[in-house]
Amino acid sequence: MPTQLSIFEEAGVEVTQPEPKTAVRLGTRERHVNLAKKRREALKEFMGVLAELEGKDVYIGAYGGHGSHYWADDLKLGRMTVESVFGDKEVPSVIVLRGSRESSVRIFTDRAYALRHQEYFGYTLWLLDFWNGFGEYPIDPYHPPGCDSLHIKRFND
Repeated sequence: MPTQLSIFEEAGVEVTQPEPKTAVRLGTRERHVNLAKKRREALKEFMGVLAELEGKDVYIGAYGGHGSHYWADDLKLGRMTVESVFGDKEVPSVIVLRGSRESSVRIFTDRAYALRHQEYFGYTLWLLDFWNGFGEYPIDPYHPPGCDSLHIKRFND
């Protein structure tokens, strides 16, 4: 909605609503955090990394955290392609990575929080972090509480 901020100026300024913040609880304390902004920034950087890695061999790993019954490490996606991005191009809700031999990884990004980058001798590692609040008070009750990470490893040539 256009709004006039000064009685002496003619031009109106476009005023927008601030982004809603997510309530995060720990014990009796509650804070409001802008998780939508963190998700948008992490996924923008992640899509850039995926564009850089497209067509190369990558290794995917995931550690499900304390509430999980699995740990996958170094699953190869040969000649990886980003097949599908569902949702908005800036903030996708699902990303499908395909490799050779019908291998695929489906990433649900609704709880994505940050992207980390680490250089090691012989390989590069990207970690996409997911966060669903603290253990006792998850933000989304249908996802496991706490932190998870998706590891993408690319060996140096």
